[in-house]
Amino acid sequence: MSKGFASNSRQLILATFVLLSFAGVGARLVWLHVIDRDSLLGFVSKARFKIDPIPARRGDILDTNGAKLATSRSLIILGVDPQILRKEDEAKWPRLASLIGLPLAELTKIFNTKNRPLDSAAASRRSDAESNQRGGETGPLKFDLMAATTKADVLPQADADDEAEEETNGDSSGGRPIRWAKLSDTITESTFAAINALGVKGVYGKRVYRRAYPNNALAAHIIGYVDREERAVTGIERYADSYLHGHNGWIESEKDGKREELAQFRSREVPASDGYSVKLSIDAVVQQIVDEELAAIAAKFAPEKATIIVSDPRTGFILALGNYPSFDLNRYNLLSKEEEGRMRNIALADMYEPGSVFKIVAAAGAMNERLVTAQTTFDCSRPTVDYKGRTRSLPKDDHTYDHRLSVAEIVARSSNKGAAHLAMAMGDERFYNYARAFGFGRTTGFPNLGIETPGMLAAPKNWDGLTITRIPMGHAVAATPLQMHQAMCVIASGGLLIKPSVIRQVTDAAGEIVFRFEGRVGERVISEQVAREVARLLQGVVAKGGTAPDAAIKDYEVAGKTGTTQKIINGVYSNQAHVASFVGFLPASRPQVAISVIVDGAKLNLTRGAAYGSKIAAPSFTLIAEKLIRHLDIKPVAPSVAASGSLLATNGVR
Repeated sequence: MSKGFASNSRQLILATFVLLSFAGVGARLVWLHVIDRDSLLGFVSKARFKIDPIPARRGDILDTNGAKLATSRSLIILGVDPQILRKEDEAKWPRLASLIGLPLAELTKIFNTKNRPLDSAAASRRSDAESNQRGGETGPLKFDLMAATTKADVLPQADADDEAEEETNGDSSGGRPIRWAKLSDTITESTFAAINALGVKGVYGKRVYRRAYPNNALAAHIIGYVDREERAVTGIERYADSYLHGHNGWIESEKDGKREELAQFRSREVPASDGYSVKLSIDAVVQQIVDEELAAIAAKFAPEKATIIVSDPRTGFILALGNYPSFDLNRYNLLSKEEEGRMRNIALADMYEPGSVFKIVAAAGAMNERLVTAQTTFDCSRPTVDYKGRTRSLPKDDHTYDHRLSVAEIVARSSNKGAAHLAMAMGDERFYNYARAFGFGRTTGFPNLGIETPGMLAAPKNWDGLTITRIPMGHAVAATPLQMHQAMCVIASGGLLIKPSVIRQVTDAAGEIVFRFEGRVGERVISEQVAREVARLLQGVVAKGGTAPDAAIKDYEVAGKTGTTQKIINGVYSNQAHVASFVGFLPASRPQVAISVIVDGAKLNLTRGAAYGSKIAAPSFTLIAEKLIRHLDIKPVAPSVAASGSLLATNGVR
């Protein structure tokens, strides 16, 4: 019997359908939650897992007074997701373009490009990866970024799996949707705040640290630089990288469908540990004085290269070190292949024949062995001398002398023949040992991690018949500018070879000192008495009758030595190409500062065509010394102290 629509058969069919539906749902639930649970959980976890790196801030490099020589600036990498831009925000685009520094037409083009063509998808992916390797130019998750702490700080962000999502959402006609397009990677915090205030939906950014060098080229060869990937390349940046770089942190959590963090599912948060700061002995003011003088030398003499070094001879700490040519640390990547040599620290890497400055070794060694005194005389008029049963030719002198020269005159007048006599008085082995003790033929150990050349100093077994007469005058030996500076500091320090240093202390992010460096203990080379005697002899160089009287400074004791070396061109000594130098210290009886000026290949015709150290380098020494007297408050030495020759009375060296 029919009961209308709700017949028994129809009720049975409907009930069966409902039961089958519930059974299907149940079966599906069993499949999802029991049978295929593990694989699905892995997929879901991967889709929802979110990790935000928190980069550590690289520590600062400071000068001796705390001025920043290298620092890390907080910048924003700004990008846009064109898929979520709103029509009502278009009126804000001109202001946004102005804040970013982009032409409005270019900004509009980026905003209106919604999809990436399918045929360029693979190439784009490769381009993204390559750009990411060069320092992060594409997707925000590929940078070493610091996650924002609040939503007000950073707008919604893209994630690492955006590309996978693009592939899923892309259609065959329009190509892959673009979810990230970089607008700028140099947005400052203040500019980003203004951009945030505009409220343009889809524009977002993340913070990164970028290395900056406030003084551009100042002390470039000492400081060194880090590349776009924050890898330390040269200088203190590389040498002290273990202190400077810090340790990155990260946040592990989950995200929702809008790719925003679900904070309640944050599973781990590891804070970043910022790098330590490194304080150097470099004085930015002294370095500026040096750099300005190098620029003046370059403008006046157009040399191939030049080096100026300033240090405290009592401790070995370097106050300034400059080379010409140099480079801007902020623009190192703009140097051409031909200009890359500017990054070489020629003070440590390049060798030259030191010339007459090297005569301090023969004079100090012979006096230390008590073979001569300042008054001992030698016949410097003869062209030859008998030595070890053989007649040896002596090098030429710039002047002829009608009398025997004392050791004091040999130093003051820079006699080549006299220096040879002093070395021969010691003999091959002893003279060679003193040259080694003064630091020649071995590296200084300067903490810079660049290429440091040990120089060239042949052992006596490899000498020919003339070597004993040529090395004492600074020929047949090669040194770096830093080695020659270190050797002169042996005299200034009271006879100690103190290795040059540049790092004073390391401090953590809280300013607590974790490492302090007081200087290195020097090796005894000559006695204090001999060091005082040689310092007095070197004062004769800047006195009337010496080779550099123009280097004298009124009321101050200046001790120094000139050097003029003929360069070897095509295997022979050139009469036109020279290395001019002046290396000295003051005050002579109580040294506080040592200065080396070395100019290679000055292009100027002077007396007899030679670029003499007295004419090229000595004037720069004097100008720098006069400025340092004011800056470092160097006082004149009282006449009684100067007369006593008390070199070490107040300099603290033992």
